[in-house]
Amino acid sequence: MVDFLNLKAVNKQYREELLQACAEVIDSGWYIGGSALARFESNFAAYCGTAHCIGVANGLDALTLTLTAWKQLGRVKQGDEVIVPANTYIASILAITASGLEPVLVEPDPRTFNIDTSLIRQAITAKTRVILPVHLYGQIADMKAINEIAAEFGLLVLEDSAQAHGASINGRRAGNWGNASGFSFYPGKNLGALGDAGAITTSDGELAEVLRALRNYGSHEKYKNLYVGVNSRLDEIQAAMLDVKLKYLDEEISRRRHITTCYHAGIQNGHIAQPHNGAAEEHVWHLYVVRTAYRDKLQQHLRGQGIQTLVHYPIPPHKQQAYRQYNGLSLPLTEKIHDEVISLPVDPTMSDADIQTVIDACNSFTPAGQ
Repeated sequence: MVDFLNLKAVNKQYREELLQACAEVIDSGWYIGGSALARFESNFAAYCGTAHCIGVANGLDALTLTLTAWKQLGRVKQGDEVIVPANTYIASILAITASGLEPVLVEPDPRTFNIDTSLIRQAITAKTRVILPVHLYGQIADMKAINEIAAEFGLLVLEDSAQAHGASINGRRAGNWGNASGFSFYPGKNLGALGDAGAITTSDGELAEVLRALRNYGSHEKYKNLYVGVNSRLDEIQAAMLDVKLKYLDEEISRRRHITTCYHAGIQNGHIAQPHNGAAEEHVWHLYVVRTAYRDKLQQHLRGQGIQTLVHYPIPPHKQQAYRQYNGLSLPLTEKIHDEVISLPVDPTMSDADIQTVIDACNSFTPAGQ
């Protein structure tokens, strides 16, 4: 069996260090807002190249709290518009609407699946205040072009870096391109906690100060509440475990790149379209997403060969019942992508034999009747 992602094997590599980190937190008697959190925030900010990292409960909160903080600072207001790729995971949209803002859905670039920068300008209106690029599947968006547009129109940029820890362009990492960035450390991410966790990176000290209050009931000082905040704190044990795993992130990314290099060279099947393979540093391969008009048949074929696959994502946000008001939008490329994508295993613990098994299975696939 080739697992899509064997988290037990991934974390077993660091088991002793993880146990030691947990023991240190347990023995400290301090479980919220202590030294483990401060250490991880400092180390992750340094990794991304930003002045600040603010740990929060999850990736959705990272985006929502940033937008909320900008409202508190008067940089956006209720009903303002946020430009966002239409083919993202629904969390990107949820953060916008939860903040009282309006998503403006833009089609992706058909090569990279990231937002099509050529379509951003025509989506800008008098109410536009934010561009929210998503570094989908682990490939950083065209941030140079996005930042140029943002500067031209006086817009804020909030990166959704939930899938792109370590991705970079010319040595500048995801999380250090926009005014702020939201990260998820969901267990299956390239940098995954052993539970829910998230963070915001920014070099804006004023924003960071507001965020630290918002995540803690709107309070900088106990029992004094400046804002209507929430409870969204990255706890000490998760912070300690993330700090252990951060040391090995680049090594795991390297292994993911080895796997996908093998896939690119080895999969030769006209029924399977492989993802765009740009500059090596731009992509950290959180997911290896291929497209095929025969997705269900390919998934069944691979399952029969003992290979686990997933679909990211079968239904686009604008077709979800939760967003009935957007169901009538016509976004044909987004809809086609969601109908055709299937993710192959990119498990940093998979063996070279497993990689070859996936390649051989893909190459042996032929839709019935073809």
